[in-house]
Amino acid sequence: MNGRARRVALALGLVAAGMPAMQGAGAATLRPESDEDLLEAAYGDRSVISLATGQPQAVRRAPAVATVITAAEIEAMGARDLSEVLAAVPGLHVGVTHIDYAPHYVFRGIQSDFNPQTLVLLDGVPMTTLFIGNRGLYWGGFPVHDIARIEIVRGPASALHGADAYAGVINLVMRPAATLQGGRLGLAVGSFRSREAWWQHGQRLGAVEAALSLRIGRTAGHRRIVERDAQTALDAVFGTRASLAPGPLNLGHEAADGRLDLAHGRWRWQTAYMLRDKVQTGAGVSAALDPVGSGRSQRVLSSLTLADQPLAKDWQLGLAFSWQSYSQYHRRPVQLFPPGAFGGQFPQGMAGAPNTWERQARASAALSYGGFTGHRWRLGLGAEHLDLHRTQEFKNFVIPTSGPLAGVPAPRGDGSVAEMPVAESFLAPHRRRVAYAYLQDEWDLAKDWTLTAGLRRDHFSDAGSATNPRLGLVWNASYDLTAKLLYGHAFRAPSFNELHSINNPVARGTPSLRPETIRTLEASLAWDAHSRLHAQLSVFRYRMRDVIRTVPDGGASVGRSFQNIGAQRGHGAEAEFRWTPLRALSLSGHLAWQQAIDELTGRPAADAPRRMAYLHADWRLPGDWQLGTQLRHVGDRRRAFGDPRPPVRDYTTWDLHLRSPDIDERWQFTLSIVNLANADAREPSLVGVNLPGDVPLAPRSVRLGLGLAF
Repeated sequence: MNGRARRVALALGLVAAGMPAMQGAGAATLRPESDEDLLEAAYGDRSVISLATGQPQAVRRAPAVATVITAAEIEAMGARDLSEVLAAVPGLHVGVTHIDYAPHYVFRGIQSDFNPQTLVLLDGVPMTTLFIGNRGLYWGGFPVHDIARIEIVRGPASALHGADAYAGVINLVMRPAATLQGGRLGLAVGSFRSREAWWQHGQRLGAVEAALSLRIGRTAGHRRIVERDAQTALDAVFGTRASLAPGPLNLGHEAADGRLDLAHGRWRWQTAYMLRDKVQTGAGVSAALDPVGSGRSQRVLSSLTLADQPLAKDWQLGLAFSWQSYSQYHRRPVQLFPPGAFGGQFPQGMAGAPNTWERQARASAALSYGGFTGHRWRLGLGAEHLDLHRTQEFKNFVIPTSGPLAGVPAPRGDGSVAEMPVAESFLAPHRRRVAYAYLQDEWDLAKDWTLTAGLRRDHFSDAGSATNPRLGLVWNASYDLTAKLLYGHAFRAPSFNELHSINNPVARGTPSLRPETIRTLEASLAWDAHSRLHAQLSVFRYRMRDVIRTVPDGGASVGRSFQNIGAQRGHGAEAEFRWTPLRALSLSGHLAWQQAIDELTGRPAADAPRRMAYLHADWRLPGDWQLGTQLRHVGDRRRAFGDPRPPVRDYTTWDLHLRSPDIDERWQFTLSIVNLANADAREPSLVGVNLPGDVPLAPRSVRLGLGLAF
């Protein structure tokens, strides 16, 4: 590429990114010139991402296979919940578990019982809980009205983000105060007795930008029928009729959310509150229908950040401090099995309630230096104090581990539900301390070539240490063509349940567990055919080692324990496009294919789809009405080795969304129909879960929304 062409390419790239260039020795990083440009680039433009390197940069130059979804795109989808939005991401399957239908965000076929391999961040702060390593048992959904953008990296990212950035990372970037001047109010009602209301307000108070948002909602959930459950199988063994199946799912819950955002110069303080109450148990915690049990989760998260504070020429400092409190407990014990279970031994039902309370504190610093020509260095240090400070368990049963009735639950005492001493409960309190350091260099090694190299070292007080490198080579072959070759290593630290679970013959902890690891090689080619057509093809290959699974205990005892025995390899491809064939019509979509092999059995890994397809169309109708439609196909899912059930059925869902123009520049109406064709869509019940008919997803539903700006 000659010098003139290179200057034209750079100018076009800067316009596409929404950021002007900064001139300086060796400065090839895209930088905004003003706070207004920064806000536009960081919160309103899909072509800019911060998740890949810790600094805003064009997605096409980022050393990652990445996707950015903006608030405008979320609105065009008609989405109300995070899971509906993430279904549009190539290579990411959004599934659910039978327990309260908590979502699984499965990247590239990497799946397990609780989905701890996906790291979800809220403005950069991990939402991971300590007990089982995911976002929590009683998730209850995540509303999207307050999200400015979602940044997604497919593939490993532990070299920058540490533990659990294993299969992929999802960062939820909330609306900053400076973009919320004035007030907004929203109301929505829909099928399954669903309703919600939310309010936002932003205002400048002297030198401080302030924003406050509140939201409440509730739903009865869809009540699809479960034909047979785990108790159905027990009835066949004991000759009883205790099962509540056929019967409806139980998916109701209530929710409340609040967020306060204050910004002054480069400082920003955020506090978020999430309450999920009366969360019912879906198909039941033990895959036996439970119409009475419910749980409650409560999360308080507060963070203080300093962004890119200049220290001296070519030096910048970033600081971040966060504190999080999370609890999940039960208003009343869940019904593990119904009255009459286990041959009538439990006339009132078998019940239990494991409860946890935890606190997490984090501090980090990142020092950036751009004084070397063609290099941008970043050094990071951090510490975390993670404390599962209280546990509690109620139950009315014991499970003998020896003797003729080993493994068969029996009533405890008089059969009433009672609190267990901590030593006899499912888990005692534990703490974890983490310290880490990382170094990253973005090196313009030749004209149009950038090599990003990084290395991070994490030390865990209870799970050893992990070192994770990354390499990303990006070639801007021309102004419309970019190629990437990426290598990354990532790890997942064992959860407290996997390390320390006790008095649970179903799955006992092993304190000597090592972290799971993964090595991934990726290549990506992005082509801007013209201003209205963008296409991208990504291919990948990975290998997982030291995968944590449960294995039968030896000797005369019954039950299982967690061990590092698993291994998995996989490969696949993801093709995606965005096209605007007409001024009033835009199209986007993807095709994704992957094959994962369980190396222990030599067979395809269970449950994750091998192929996915997605298509979204958005029409601007006369009078500025907008009509959106999207199709989602999920197919070719295999059962686990030894599972005799027929293959999981493929499904295709079709959604419609109609949005009115702004009426008097204040009012807007929306109508959404989800699963318009009423497809019988189901997610596979995991191996060992006795739910023969799998996990039914929601039937056709309708939502009406009203928005008001003031």
